[in-house]
This record gives sequence, structure tokens and C-alpha cells, in this order.
Amino acid sequence: MRSISRIGWTCLTVVVLAACAKQDMQAPAAAEADSAVALPQANRGNPAPRAPAGTSLAYETDISIQMAGKDIDARVAAVQSACFSQAVGDCAVLDVKQQGGDNPFASIMVRVAPEGVEKLIGSASQGGEITSRATSAEDLAQAVADNDLRRARLQNEHKRLLEFQDKPNVKLDEMLRLSERMAEVEAQLDLAQQSQAQMKRRIDTNLLTLRFSPTGVEEGGSAIGDALRDSGGILAGVTAGLIRAAAGLIPIALVVFLMWLIVRRVLRLRRRAKSST
Repeated sequence: MRSISRIGWTCLTVVVLAACAKQDMQAPAAAEADSAVALPQANRGNPAPRAPAGTSLAYETDISIQMAGKDIDARVAAVQSACFSQAVGDCAVLDVKQQGGDNPFASIMVRVAPEGVEKLIGSASQGGEITSRATSAEDLAQAVADNDLRRARLQNEHKRLLEFQDKPNVKLDEMLRLSERMAEVEAQLDLAQQSQAQMKRRIDTNLLTLRFSPTGVEEGGSAIGDALRDSGGILAGVTAGLIRAAAGLIPIALVVFLMWLIVRRVLRLRRRAKSST
């Protein structure tokens, strides 16, 4: 009796240990599955690129998204709202294009800080699918170096002109030429500073383009609808062509008919003349 009880307790212990081990093995897998489900679609790809320290790379990202046509305008509005409110960091809307009807399409181009790129992509792709993603970079190192050198030269020249202007023995004609040259240098210096600011903004932010299009099923339905609508125009065009052809052939047919009547009349007269003789 005791041996049977011991065997029973042993079996129960083995079952409990096996169940615990199974739960321990399933827990990490479940956690991984939950994290995969919670991960936004936009963050599954590479993170938004950022120019490394000491470089002058201007990044551009192009995203294509497919979703229900009725949701496209709402997604474009959401991206605009997030950008205007600066909810995604430094952001500016550069271009928006929208097309309605049976073939809806939209695109929006923004310049946004690197940390806001994935946020905008996640907002734009809600309820849709990202079908393509492309990232490119333009190296502005040479352009930045050339502009810095130009600014340094203009600043040095401006400084020398100011020193020459402060001399007490400057003549009137020299003062006039000096003023003209200073105005030219200051104008060129302003352009160089504006160019520096533009290149710095391109390096510090990303140019993000989001393109929205309907799903393949909707595109197919739109194509069938277009074909049905175009069929009426095609039928009208063919009918108009036949009418034009008939209108052009009527005069010719009349001339041929008149010639046939004349020939027939002549032949009858000849037959009568022969029969009378």
C-alpha cells in the first residue's frame, strides 16, 4: 500500500514539474509574440537615418502606402495636423497633392526632424500597408566647405573695407566706390549666410515624401468602371464616324446613280433605233 502511494506521489510530482517547465518555455515565446504584435508597422524597418557627427549628409525618405480610398484624405489630414502642431518635432509641410474620384491618390512632402520620421510614417500608414520604402542621401560636404570659404573671404573683405572707410584722408570719389563695393559684399555675404542656413536645415532634418494609393482591388474596380464609362464615348465616336462616312458617300452615290440613269436611257434609245430599222 505504501509502495503504491509512493508511486502515485512520484507520478504527480513528475506531472507538476513537466507542466511548470512547459509554462516556462511558452512564456518567452508569448512575450515575443506580444511584442511583435505591439510593434508599429513603420518601426519594423530601419530607423530614420540621421547624419553622423562630422558629416554633411542630407537624407530623403520616400514611402508608398496602400489603403482604402475613402481613408486617404483622413490620413493626409492627420499628417498635416501632426506637422503643423509640431507634435513630431521640427516639421514643415512643403507640398500636398490630392486627387479624388474613382482613382483617389495623394502625396505629401514634409521636412521633419529625424526623430519625427517614424512617427509620421506610423500615423500615415494606420489602416493601410507600406508597399515600398526608399532612403537616399546627398553629401553636401563639398558645398558646405565651398560656402564657408566664400563667407570667410567676404567677411575679411568687408572688414578691410570698413578699416579703409575709417581713414580720415579718404576722397569723395574713393568713398563712393567704397560704398558701392561694400553694398556688393554685404549682398553676397547675405546670400552666403542664407545658403549656409538652408544646407544646415537639410542636414539636420529629413525630407519625407508619403504617397497614398488605393488597394489593388479598388484599382481593378476603378479600371472596370472607367471601361464602362468609356464604352459610351467609344460607341458615340464610332457612330459619329459612320455618319460622317455616310455623309461623304451620299454625293458620290447620287452622281453614280445619275450616270447609271443616263447610260440606261442611251442604251434604250439605241435599241429602239435598231428595232425600227
